[in-house]
Amino acid sequence: MKVLKIRKRKRPIISVIVPTYQEEKYIEPTLIAISNQTLKRSKYEIIVCDANSKDRTVEIAKKYADKIIITNKRGIAIGRNLGAKYAKGKYLVFIDADTIILPQTLERIIKEFSDCNCIIPKALPANFSSFFIFIYFFYNLFLPFFSMLKIYPAGGYFIGVERRIFRKIGGFDENLETDEDIDFLKRVSKIGKIKLINLPVIISTRRFEKEGKVKTTLKFILSFLRFQIFGIGGKYKPIR
Repeated sequence: MKVLKIRKRKRPIISVIVPTYQEEKYIEPTLIAISNQTLKRSKYEIIVCDANSKDRTVEIAKKYADKIIITNKRGIAIGRNLGAKYAKGKYLVFIDADTIILPQTLERIIKEFSDCNCIIPKALPANFSSFFIFIYFFYNLFLPFFSMLKIYPAGGYFIGVERRIFRKIGGFDENLETDEDIDFLKRVSKIGKIKLINLPVIISTRRFEKEGKVKTTLKFILSFLRFQIFGIGGKYKPIR
């Protein structure tokens, strides 16, 4: 493992953690969006945790990240946990490498943390076709209902959590190949308050477009139900 400390942020309030693997096609817009926040740049740090990419992911990340952690281990949960290990912020924000956040996002969630321990925003698709508008309309519609039951069907695209809560529950379960975000939020909900905020993030639809829209949608739904009922995660071809 190698840790590259590119810039030093003395007292960041937020640590933004982005796990990556072979993300040269997607990572730059994500990091630009994180860098161009209304929150003062000294108040947050950007940590990229890379699973030893062979493309230009790390080279691109050096332009924006404060720390880059390079590991030979693959897995989204591993990347998030490793990034959290080197984080200095009071709050941890986990963002997928192909997720775009709005300029006011980090400033907004600092205020939202005044009455909660964990934050999930709404989701908007990067592809605004009628299919994705339909799917995400219902996802955002039913998310508050599920949250009342302390059930969270997703959230891995963006999760904000207090670092003390993260440490208390032991982070993400690295033994889960998928649904690690659902498991994480379920454990957080037992000791803290999770809040849904009406501020969207833009998430990639690349898995849907690559593996088939209907097939992938059904796969997500079945995986969610299987995990809720039996505690067994689904099987997906790993992206990172």
